[in-house]
Amino acid sequence: MNSDTLTIHFKSIADLHQVMGVSRPKHPLFSIGRFEDLPQGVSLQRTRLISDFYQITLKKECPCKMQYGQTSFDFDEGIISCFAPKQVTIIDKDFAFAKSGWIINIHPDFFRTYPISQKVKTYGYFDYEVREALILSEDEQKSIEAIFEQIEKEYLLPIDDFSQDVIISGLDLLFTYFNRYYKRQFITRKAQHSDTLIKVEKILNSFFLRSGEQKLPSPGHLAAELNVSPKYLSDCLKQLTGQTTQQIIHEKLIEKAKDILATTERSVSEIAYELGFEYPQSFSKLFRNKMNVTPSEFRKSFN
Repeated sequence: MNSDTLTIHFKSIADLHQVMGVSRPKHPLFSIGRFEDLPQGVSLQRTRLISDFYQITLKKECPCKMQYGQTSFDFDEGIISCFAPKQVTIIDKDFAFAKSGWIINIHPDFFRTYPISQKVKTYGYFDYEVREALILSEDEQKSIEAIFEQIEKEYLLPIDDFSQDVIISGLDLLFTYFNRYYKRQFITRKAQHSDTLIKVEKILNSFFLRSGEQKLPSPGHLAAELNVSPKYLSDCLKQLTGQTTQQIIHEKLIEKAKDILATTERSVSEIAYELGFEYPQSFSKLFRNKMNVTPSEFRKSFN
């Protein structure tokens, strides 16, 4: 980490409000606000941000370019970014807030006793990075903003026995729309994602040409090579191929193993090490799970 980078860890939503220069949250575990109501300032230092709560932002009129996957876009349109607790975000020097939009902060304890507490852990978009934000069409933005407005309206009312239930219902609806729009985005940007698939194929092919030089590539390794988050890469490949990153790695590996078994006399242990396995038993187990026969039994079928 650059020694000039400042680290700020928000342990509570009240801490965040204080740093942003706005009044304390009406609820200690939840808040919603608008970017146009925030003091407009510019970051004077590269800053590393960490928070102990979920954060959702809808940004409009963002005074900067952002990167989506491998492509840069001007975000005059609305963009959604979702951050899970403990997720690290870096803002560079001269960073400025969006001129308008929304920000929601949710401590995990706010919905811990509700079904949404478990559902939110399955939403992949909370594992995406900032550059993999959801880009909204005009109609989508209107739908999302209507939900933000309804949640804000409830948040500003005096708290009663139903306040939390109503807000959580709004959040559940919001997350459902995010799921729908993220899936749409993978479809509409299919050409760019097809390029990602080609790059994955090249990386894996290159690996299998280098016998036994390194461990089997992991989904995290592939994502790092492509400069995307592991979850985003897996969702992208799932949309294109019906398979996750791990499944594609295994498919490639099994095809390579079948070639070696059918055309050489190398032992199963030698093949396992060549393919990047630390333990031959792990290779044999994977092969049997995929092919319903052991490596040795597969080889015998060619004799």
